[in-house]
Amino acid sequence: MAETLGMLCDQLTIIKLKQFHTEDDERLKSLSVQAARLQEEIDTYISNAIDGNIAPEKLSFTANKVFKKEGNKVEDISGSIGQVFYELANVNCELWHQQENVYDFEKVPVDQKDQIVKQLAILNLKRNKCIEAIDKQLSALVLSKKQNL
Repeated sequence: MAETLGMLCDQLTIIKLKQFHTEDDERLKSLSVQAARLQEEIDTYISNAIDGNIAPEKLSFTANKVFKKEGNKVEDISGSIGQVFYELANVNCELWHQQENVYDFEKVPVDQKDQIVKQLAILNLKRNKCIEAIDKQLSALVLSKKQNL
């Protein structure tokens, strides 16, 4: 399994955004099937992780983003899995709306273009931090359970 819990959560939030932003019945049906499959995959993944069927080192996949830290500060992400999942959904909503600006980039005033690009970069960094935080939370839960056995 190449996915982590954080990556699966990220995909689920994106599917929800697509559902929210479309009125096409065929697309909504397809997205509904995808959402159900992802929810099932998340449940199975968590169950497998807790049961020890996934090696602890495979519970996370650090993005190891290489970027100029000066001027690109992204706050640390903390909280429970549910809290971080909520933050991930929020970040993906912000990303969606920033990306909308890029589709009509020629209409964006020149003095705002740099800010849009910068915001996309920062939001993507934050998105990756959320994914990693979810994975770390699950890893900590699994390791804690393992140590208590």
